[in-house]
Amino acid sequence: MKKVVFIVVVALQFSFKIGHAQTTSPFRVVGYVRTADIENGKTAGIDLGKVNYINIAFINPDETGNFRAMPALAAFITTAHDKNVKVLASIGGGLVPVYFHSLLSDSLRGDFIKNTVQLVKDNKLDGIDADLEGEYIDNNYENFITELSAALKRRGKLLTAAVATVYKSRYTDKALAQLDFMNIMSYDKTGPWNLKNPGQHSPYAMAVEDLDYWNNTRSIPKEKLSLGLPFYGYGFGPNAPEEMSFKGITTKYPGSEKTDSVTVTGGGVVYYNGIATIKAKTALALQKAGGIMIWQLLQDAADNNSLLNAINLTITNPNKQ
Repeated sequence: MKKVVFIVVVALQFSFKIGHAQTTSPFRVVGYVRTADIENGKTAGIDLGKVNYINIAFINPDETGNFRAMPALAAFITTAHDKNVKVLASIGGGLVPVYFHSLLSDSLRGDFIKNTVQLVKDNKLDGIDADLEGEYIDNNYENFITELSAALKRRGKLLTAAVATVYKSRYTDKALAQLDFMNIMSYDKTGPWNLKNPGQHSPYAMAVEDLDYWNNTRSIPKEKLSLGLPFYGYGFGPNAPEEMSFKGITTKYPGSEKTDSVTVTGGGVVYYNGIATIKAKTALALQKAGGIMIWQLLQDAADNNSLLNAINLTITNPNKQ
């Protein structure tokens, strides 16, 4: 995930295997929230009634594998738990520290996993979300995921992962089988790093292709798939910003919530997912997946322009969309 992202309860329920246990789960709404926003007290506006999982992005150790104390986490996690929302620490990220290669190696992996499990215990977290991308899905990835899963399952905790189809050949079947569910980063098809390829970075067709690959080609049960949705856009052109939150887009360009792109003054276009596309993708996930994932919640607009509200309405009233 370029950066990297929490979830609503819906009446529609189904049974499927999570780890080694049989459970009944609602359609998931997983949202990411940045660690800095928790520490700076910016999360009060999140509607916890419309999410059921929150991934804190990112909580990473130092080069020795030790995690720093984060006093602000306790109140946030307590508030979320009071609303029946599970909270996971997301490790890694699109800008993962380079020393992660060493932490995943045979010599340090055991201690890193021990410290990660202790992080979960100390902060009363519900599990870990592994967001390792690109070169960090290396020869140590399978062992790391397998061993971390075993350590977490012994304590009744969850292990999920953010995955990108662009790295599909790097994920082994054994590693994927350890996950309780996986969050598909169905976005960042293009962006500021690829200015010669302007356009929509998260088209509907990409969502269709991603779900088809993981379900039909890799045989992952649809209940274990969460379709990633972006609450941000990318700009192309001389006067377009590299990136804008959906909140920023709709604030600066009234009416933009009804489309998937907006032309900026002086030349340039910002591409994103508007309300109609987010609803369409949520409807797709209701049919083809077990939930949706959001990067990231604090980029949402307010009131009638809220993408989280649009997701919630689609889930609770699927026949009215």
